[in-house]
Amino acid sequence: MFDWRDYNNGIIAFDSGYVRPILAAIHLIVENGRAAFIDTGSNDSLPNAIAALHKVGLDVTAVDYVILTHIHLDHAGGAGAMMQAFPNASLVVHPRGARHMAEPSKLVLGVSAVYGAEYVARVYGNIIPIPAGRIIEAPDGHVISLNGRLLTCLDTPGHARHHICIVDGKTGGIFTGDTFGLSYRELDVEGRQFIFPATTPSQFEPDVMRESIARLLELQPPAMYLTHYGQLNNVAQQGQDLNRRIDAVVALALAEKDTGVERQQRIKAALTQYLLSELRQHGCTLTDDTLLDLWEMDLELNAQGLVVWLGSVR
Repeated sequence: MFDWRDYNNGIIAFDSGYVRPILAAIHLIVENGRAAFIDTGSNDSLPNAIAALHKVGLDVTAVDYVILTHIHLDHAGGAGAMMQAFPNASLVVHPRGARHMAEPSKLVLGVSAVYGAEYVARVYGNIIPIPAGRIIEAPDGHVISLNGRLLTCLDTPGHARHHICIVDGKTGGIFTGDTFGLSYRELDVEGRQFIFPATTPSQFEPDVMRESIARLLELQPPAMYLTHYGQLNNVAQQGQDLNRRIDAVVALALAEKDTGVERQQRIKAALTQYLLSELRQHGCTLTDDTLLDLWEMDLELNAQGLVVWLGSVR
């Protein structure tokens, strides 16, 4: 069985099967026989999603919503396949992302520019369009009801301008996509979790991200639910650590602003050393090689995103 984390509050995180084990979670919310998924992984994630439904005694007709925190393809690539499989579901997405779910060609071109067309075809396959009539646009404050369980969508840019976080009215927990960073379970040390910002291309905006984080923290949630990966506790401290690390990676990038063609690789090298240093202070004892294997894709994409952001800095 794939990784499965039941938090005993109607929220379950399970492995989407994206790229490597426990890299990207799909969250399943169950309320009195009705279900919603938050984020979708890729097309290859559909069997795990259906298996998750069966594990909780439901079938595909029980799904009322597929909710996207944003339309980066590790979060939204499997949305079309899920919507084909779940006949009663509506797709919930930020207004900026809705048109790209209905007609994904520009989205695929944009992702291909970052990852390369071969990678996109191999990892994501065909991105399936979703009929516009099945898409619900979720502006700031939009509320949906999952069989009476209210889910409130908050506009939370900083990682992407088409990003929402979803507040669960029953538990107070918040599904944060990438706005509240990355926290991989392999890095937990005696129950202490490690958080790091996601600065991936192409809409990283540090000041805006800090504002979104502050807004989430003001709600004093008992837990955050991250796509990368699962339930995050001790939220106030994690928020402090996340903001401190945003400041640090921004400073690393600014130090390389005028280094020309070598800028991206120099930023990646600086990010790598900073991450390893922070993990050692956290008490992580995994080898450097193991850590760099876990973080290989994130370090590359975070460096790319910082380079794009530097292009906007006057």
